Amino acid sequence: MAMIDEPLYPIAVLIDELKNEDIQLRLNSIRRLSTIARALGEERTRKELIPFLSENNDDDDEVLLAMAEELGVFIPYVGGVEHANVLLPPLETLCTVEETCVRDKAVESLCRIGAQMREQDLVEYFIPLVKRLAAGEWFTARVSSCGLFHIAYPSAPEALKTELRAIYSQLCQDDMPMVRRSAATNLGKFAATVEAPHLKVDIMSMFDDLTQDDQDSVRLLAVEGCAALGKLLEPQDCVAHILPVIVNFSQDKSWRVRYMVANQLYELCEAVGPEPTRSDLVPAYVRLLRDNEAEVRIAAAGKVTKFCRILNPELAIQHILPCVKELSTDSSQHVRSALASVIMGMAPVLGKDATIEQLLPIFLSLLKDEFPDVRLNIISKLDQVNQVIGIDLLSQSLLPAIVELAEDRHWRVRLAIIEYIPLLASQLGVGFFDDKLGALCMQWLKDKVYSIRDAAANNVKRLAEEFGPDWAMQHIVPQVLDMINNPHYLYRMTILHAISLLAPVMGSDITCSKLLPVVINASKDRVPNIKFNVAKVLQSLIPIVDPSVVEKTIRPCLVELSEDPDVDVRFFATQALESSNQVMMS
Repeated sequence: MAMIDEPLYPIAVLIDELKNEDIQLRLNSIRRLSTIARALGEERTRKELIPFLSENNDDDDEVLLAMAEELGVFIPYVGGVEHANVLLPPLETLCTVEETCVRDKAVESLCRIGAQMREQDLVEYFIPLVKRLAAGEWFTARVSSCGLFHIAYPSAPEALKTELRAIYSQLCQDDMPMVRRSAATNLGKFAATVEAPHLKVDIMSMFDDLTQDDQDSVRLLAVEGCAALGKLLEPQDCVAHILPVIVNFSQDKSWRVRYMVANQLYELCEAVGPEPTRSDLVPAYVRLLRDNEAEVRIAAAGKVTKFCRILNPELAIQHILPCVKELSTDSSQHVRSALASVIMGMAPVLGKDATIEQLLPIFLSLLKDEFPDVRLNIISKLDQVNQVIGIDLLSQSLLPAIVELAEDRHWRVRLAIIEYIPLLASQLGVGFFDDKLGALCMQWLKDKVYSIRDAAANNVKRLAEEFGPDWAMQHIVPQVLDMINNPHYLYRMTILHAISLLAPVMGSDITCSKLLPVVINASKDRVPNIKFNVAKVLQSLIPIVDPSVVEKTIRPCLVELSEDPDVDVRFFATQALESSNQVMMS
């Protein structure tokens, strides 16, 4: 193609591809917009590309979404911040489409561009755009406009600021619930840019309208606004305006709104401060913990530890603990599970005595829960309790439950216990561990579930690291090596895996004298899977043992395996031999 036609080429291709029936071509074309803009240069991008995109009436949401995203980072390609206003028309069109994710992305891109625009351009181009969208006939434009006020407002002159507040107030009372929802979602962002005197008057009156909305979907978004506005107001205003709303919401007729309050309560407490929390929000929280909807109780139960941290221990014991006891026997397994995941964190808050008297019985009842997730959630947080009540009490009360769970019928519970064993071992000390838990660790190596056997092999290695090679040589290695004669090949494979993990911990001498002979012996196994695992284990042992041992013992075994009738055995044996050659050379 001639040099003269070169700059015309990209835009021509783009136009062709954007009109192509194949959506993938159209998508690729949109994603290459920045490349095309660079080829065209800034001026032609402003005069040709952007107008073309404004008129592009593609009906595929995926293409429109990609376009909204691309335009958000397009300022450098149109000549910098002074020309940023040319990007507003195509994005304004995208703010009115029906698909929500396209509108959201267009609003996000407009916010990004607006944040970089010069003040006079914001007044001249951006604020009129916001006003046009807010007055849009179709609700989608009004929904989008709510997300732009916080960018437009700070740069507006005083008269325009008053107008923008009035427009937002109208949006909060719009006929369409979707618009009111958007106004409620964005109220916190807008409020953060409004001056303090107007915040108390204008913004609070909008907030009051939203909190009394007849649609629960609007009210529950207003709950989020409580926390955002609470951070902006003075503490006394917060108590006067926000606190009554929270208390009312905690008794709202819609469970979704109560659920939202339960979810946000910790943030709301931070907003109103400790005193009002103790006097007004504790009763509200207790109501939520005893709500008749399980979803609300789940959300409230999940915040029990965070909430107790705000209170003093006496208040927590007096008001919250009775509810926690009720929740531990709740009819919904999900409520009990949510409680189990956080209840351990209450121990440091309540202190040793209250934990032993009040919480320990609840832990024990949850550890015996019929639902595996509840038991799992308790096990995974046991260390928090240990720090408070000490290991003696923990071992007396919780160890029987742990031993019982080690044989739980749900393999995930057994897995959680195994992962907790090294931590427990370090806290219990070697003597206690040998008495109570040593046998369990061996038993898991013969579990029916592969994940348990795999975790058990890792557990054996971590215990050897914790208590040292001498202890392992006495208590673990002989029992592990005995199992290599198990009639089932899968269990023999687990032992090979355990040997490969133990070798680096045990060191060269023990590996050569105790572990290596067992592996070499296993190379005579009749099952190919065992033989190729032997090759893998031998490969992992090469860096650990002395080169003379590699020459005399490991290589002859691998040479023999490399001539095995089974193709996989030959493959892994050859791979191990190559590895040994590299080690010998280095």
